[in-house]
This record gives sequence, C-alpha cells and structure tokens, in this order.
Amino acid sequence: MGTLSGKKILVTSGPTRVPLDDVRFISSRSSGRLGMEIARELLAHGSAVTFLYGADSMRPDPDEGMRLIEVETVDELIRALEGLRGEKFDAIFHAMAVSDFAPEDPRKGKVSTQEEEAWEIRLVRTPKVIKLIRGIWPDSILVGFKLEAGQSREVLLERSRELISSSGADLLVANDLTEITADRHPAYIISKTGEVVEVVHTKKEIAARLVKLTEAGLAAPGTPSDLRSP
Repeated sequence: MGTLSGKKILVTSGPTRVPLDDVRFISSRSSGRLGMEIARELLAHGSAVTFLYGADSMRPDPDEGMRLIEVETVDELIRALEGLRGEKFDAIFHAMAVSDFAPEDPRKGKVSTQEEEAWEIRLVRTPKVIKLIRGIWPDSILVGFKLEAGQSREVLLERSRELISSSGADLLVANDLTEITADRHPAYIISKTGEVVEVVHTKKEIAARLVKLTEAGLAAPGTPSDLRSP
C-alpha cells in the first residue's frame, strides 16, 4: 500500500480558453506536463486522483487509473468544480493555467476579415478560481502555482506571498516562464508563512517534493498551518 492510500486528491492541469467568437479563442501557455507529473506521482503513492484538465493539454491515459474530466473554458472549469462540491478531497493541486482575462463581449458566429478592418476587444477579469476552490474545500490542503515572466527573484517571491495570503493556499510553487526549458523547470516551493522551503529544478522534482510535503501534512493532526520539508 502507498503512503497516500485512501486519500482523494484533485489535480487541475493545462490551460483554459476564452472565446473571441465561435471560431477563435485566446489561451494561456501551458502544456499540462507539470500537472500530469504531479498526478502520476500521487497515483504512485496510492492516492485516488481526479484529474481535471484543459482541452488539448497533456493528460494521463485512461488506463492509468485516474478519473479524467476535460474542460475548455473558464466557465466550464467553474461548473466542473461546482459539480464536485459534494466530494471530499484531502488535497488539491491547482496547477491549471486559468485565463485571467476574457473578452467582455465575445462575438457570435465568425468575425469576417472581409467586412472588418479592425477588431477592438475589451478584456475583463475572470473569477479567481483558486479562491473559489478554497471556499468549496476549506479543510483540504491546497497547493497553488504562480507563474511570472522575466521578473526578479524578489518580485516573484513577493507576488507569490501575496497570492498565498489572498487565496489561503498551504503551499505555492513560484516559477518564471523565462527560466523554463524542455528539461529544466526551476521553482521555489513556499509555505503558508511565506518561507521558501524547497528549491527545485525539474518538473519531476517539483512533483516529488510536493507529494512528500503533502504526505507530511496529511499525517499531522488537523490541517497544518505550515507545511515544511520533512
């Protein structure tokens, strides 16, 4: 039996899309590979994994033993989470790259390039899904992710700590897009108190350390206020 045997864990992964019209969309840049690595690591430790993933992103094969739920838009993601409201999850890894902005007024049909010389689009904020997750599952261990691009370490950590404070996450993975390559994924794992508890360098290492920290948190009585490396 694995160290997480009997534990139910939700993983969100990949991008969401927001429609411009019935043909076109904009999306966040995410392959879903990190979420898939985390899900496989959790499964290897015996947990029952629900994997909620964005359209066309990487996902485990159905025969790997996870429950798979595909969504495309932010609205579909929110409906899927609401549909899971009645279920208890011991931990939630919210690795999905949710679109932070969406067109205020998406067009119906297909916008014709023959009829329009320009197309002005006003983007408005979408709901902060990590806060919705915390509201639905207040007692679950919640792992969030913060991606920046071209920022200093100090700015990355400062913005990550702000997200921890506003979302109620127990752990947060902070990373910068400009440092990520095919075989490297440098990141900081930050505790609820804002302390950097791990510095990791690949997706597999991120997954392994997060699962170890989650194991320690679930082994402690109650919901831990600060998850640290064992």
